[in-house]
Amino acid sequence: MGTDSNAAVASPEPVALAAAVTDTTAAPAGAEAGETARLQRRREYATISVVGFAHGVSHFFHLLLAPLFPWLMQEFGLSFTQVGATMTLFFVVSGIGQALAGFAVDRLGARRVLFFGVSCLAAAGVALALAHSYAGLFLAAGLAGLGNAVFHPADFTLLNRHVSAARLGHAFSIHGLSGNLGWAAAPAFLTGIAALAGWRGAALGASVVALLALGLLFCFRHLLADPPHGASRHDGAAGSPFAFLGCGPVWLCFGFFLFTTTAFGAFQNFGSPVLQQVYGLSVGLAASAITAFLLGGAGGMALGGFLAGKAMAHDRRIALILSTAALLALLLASGVVPATLVPLLMACIGFCNGLAGPSRDLLVRRAAAVRFGQQAFGRVYGFVYSGLDTGLALSPLLFGPMLDAGHFASVLVGVAILQSIAVLTALGVGQRQV
Repeated sequence: MGTDSNAAVASPEPVALAAAVTDTTAAPAGAEAGETARLQRRREYATISVVGFAHGVSHFFHLLLAPLFPWLMQEFGLSFTQVGATMTLFFVVSGIGQALAGFAVDRLGARRVLFFGVSCLAAAGVALALAHSYAGLFLAAGLAGLGNAVFHPADFTLLNRHVSAARLGHAFSIHGLSGNLGWAAAPAFLTGIAALAGWRGAALGASVVALLALGLLFCFRHLLADPPHGASRHDGAAGSPFAFLGCGPVWLCFGFFLFTTTAFGAFQNFGSPVLQQVYGLSVGLAASAITAFLLGGAGGMALGGFLAGKAMAHDRRIALILSTAALLALLLASGVVPATLVPLLMACIGFCNGLAGPSRDLLVRRAAAVRFGQQAFGRVYGFVYSGLDTGLALSPLLFGPMLDAGHFASVLVGVAILQSIAVLTALGVGQRQV
């Protein structure tokens, strides 16, 4: 009994000693893990920022030519149709190039392709500044389209590889928001410089913007490192590099982008005259409504990053949001909305479109990753997002004749129909096995 009692008294000492040792080793280990997580978080946000800035510059170059049309038309004696043809060339080159750029990303690496794209943008600005004929404008538009083509396959491949799944929704949100900011910055930047230094000076200023982006990418190139050649070759199903074209959800994602951007193009290209005719708005108020639409989209995109991380399935979330946008477009088409509330309604439609953006990008990621893995990110994203350029190119062809025939309200009905079809494609991606 005495021996047992002594043992019972003595036994806590080695236990306490062991606990003390465990505590002294666990604390540094926990601190080290916390520091590692903090550094990883900083690295991911730096990657998101660098890629986002580059994406903003690509959207800036969407409008390299359009804000300068008044100067270019006077300089070269061109009609609206002739200068508009330069934008058609831009989207044709960008759309075809985007599908092909995806293969280049998978084969050569996203970072290398992204450097090439930004270099093309800088060259486009120089080509425009040196243009002395109509053909020179086409050269600038072609170079800008070629540069723009690389961004979605390269950017989304980099974000998917270097950003953890928990932060991907925010990454896609910032990526989309930066594009909207690029659109917003270009007209003021280019027309402001053109008023002071002429359109050639504005073109050179645009080149400087691209060179700044190129310098930023170079300084932070370590954040964008590609895996060693062949490292991800077995990360997914083997087979033909064109195997993704036989995947139904990939085509549904392409269709989703096609329909949503055709609808977006209606507002972007013809929103102001449509609202003037349907609601009798002044030029200034109609322009304010379009601005509200774009700002609403930016706000929705920012909030959509938080929403994308919620438990609800992306396809159902997109369907709910775009169905709301379609109903608002039909309400706008009815002509019963008080004119003073039109900018607010346009902001709500834009907000819905932006809110769906990050969930849309995650939906595409699922279509790309589930069957094909990381080795196909470039080509799948390139093909799917070429639907953006296709939709923007088709939108004037679809809605322009409606305006020529005087069917202004029909444009808004068409927007609602296209968004409804997009809802069906999003639900189709969710329901089909990839």
